[in-house]
Amino acid sequence: MNHSMTARSRTIFAAIACAVLLCSSLVFAGSGPAQKAEKPWTEWTQKEAEKILSSSPWAQQQVDTDTSELTYSPTASPNSSTSTRSAVMGTTTDRQSVTDNRQESGARNQAVNLKFTVRFFSARPVRQALIRLLELKSKPEPDMMERMHAFANVKGGDSIILTLTADSTDRRHLGPAMTEMSSSITATLKNETYLERDGKRNFLHEYVPPGQDGFGARFIFLRKMDEKAFIDSNTGDVRFFVKFPSGMKVDRKFKVSDMMYEGQLEY
Repeated sequence: MNHSMTARSRTIFAAIACAVLLCSSLVFAGSGPAQKAEKPWTEWTQKEAEKILSSSPWAQQQVDTDTSELTYSPTASPNSSTSTRSAVMGTTTDRQSVTDNRQESGARNQAVNLKFTVRFFSARPVRQALIRLLELKSKPEPDMMERMHAFANVKGGDSIILTLTADSTDRRHLGPAMTEMSSSITATLKNETYLERDGKRNFLHEYVPPGQDGFGARFIFLRKMDEKAFIDSNTGDVRFFVKFPSGMKVDRKFKVSDMMYEGQLEY
């Protein structure tokens, strides 16, 4: 086996190892009713794994589109008469406002999309897809492979964990969203972040900002309410909602009956 690894690969695998050791919200459990899987996750292709992580019973995306610069408008020169008059009069015209914004972040003249992805991280298929992609992109050594598989296969414990990632083709548009996610804490989110089903809300228990592992921000909820599972096979839909202090919102709904995996309800 070729033992050479890039620095990036070592960082990724070190993060996975830490996640395995520190993932106190997940515990090993016995297997439930047997059901033949269509295809073992260790044989998933890159396309199959990516679909689990982007559009599946355990993952959904929300796309917010900024059309403020979709219609072309010229950028005024900083030394133009319009700029000068605005500065002297202490007012800002619409054109000047566009100019100031473009000088700071650049002109786009097109719609810009900000894509959020919500995943049930405590569901095995999501973690298995994440690990499968790492395996396909790099060739981990046997001891690391064993830890990665343990992390992927561990059953959910007392918590429901969802992750949130953000992405955009325009990094300047992505920056404010990432800053918001990185600076938020449990106290500022708990009253407006919840899972909802049948009119009942399960409010946020703990928030963990995005880290270096690349999994995204973590939203941790208690799995039980009033000593009963918050989600079970009789649940129709479950909604995830978060509103950040800036007003940024993510609102996605999942169909629980589709979340069966290997004969068990996975969430």
